[in-house]
Amino acid sequence: MASQQICLALSNHISLIPSTKTHLKKPSFSAQNNYPGSFDKYDKETMPLSLCLSKRELNISSIVLLLNGLCPEISKALSNEEKMELERYTDSKEGFTVLRPSSWIKVDKAGATLLFEQPSKGANNVGVVVNPVRLTNLGEFGTPQFVAEKLIQAEKRKESTIDAELIGVAERSGQGGLQVYEFEYKIDSSRGGIKRVFSAAFVSSRKLYLLNINHSDKPESPLDTHTRMVLEEVLHSFDSAPLT
Repeated sequence: MASQQICLALSNHISLIPSTKTHLKKPSFSAQNNYPGSFDKYDKETMPLSLCLSKRELNISSIVLLLNGLCPEISKALSNEEKMELERYTDSKEGFTVLRPSSWIKVDKAGATLLFEQPSKGANNVGVVVNPVRLTNLGEFGTPQFVAEKLIQAEKRKESTIDAELIGVAERSGQGGLQVYEFEYKIDSSRGGIKRVFSAAFVSSRKLYLLNINHSDKPESPLDTHTRMVLEEVLHSFDSAPLT
């Protein structure tokens, strides 16, 4: 009975499609099967004045070029960094805490205990689902790899799913030694294309807590390094709320 309940919760969690850092050391994802020419020297006297730029002037010129969009990828990364500052969110009633991008907005959605969406791009979101279970910890249901396989199977059963690929699985300790499972996978869907999903789960006080972080990862606009690091920080911050 417990297995049926947690499977249902995981399935509902996926269908949502949807740090300051924690005191815990971030786990690193393992492989799936083991458990994501120098300038020429010129004589300044014979050079045109316009070419006699000092090192400081060259640096300033480079910054101007960036700001004018001549280096779009770097400019994009800088823009993402500004938009992805994190702040702590704690739900004392439900008993969990997580970091969230401060610029993302809180929205209401059926079946979601909590959902934050990126403005103008709701497919990028951070969601939490809390459901009652008969378990006292995740280990009673199965290993991280077992749960990850159930997660991917549930994704593949969706009509909109073209492909689902598990990238990594990890386990860490949360508040008071809490057992926390973490997963990373990619989904190719007819609804929104390819996206990267970071997920975490734990059981506390006979409730299953599930975090789902979704972000677009299309070939034409892949998930950049900075954004990925921020989303992993959100993932690792998910925990039971500290007792007050």
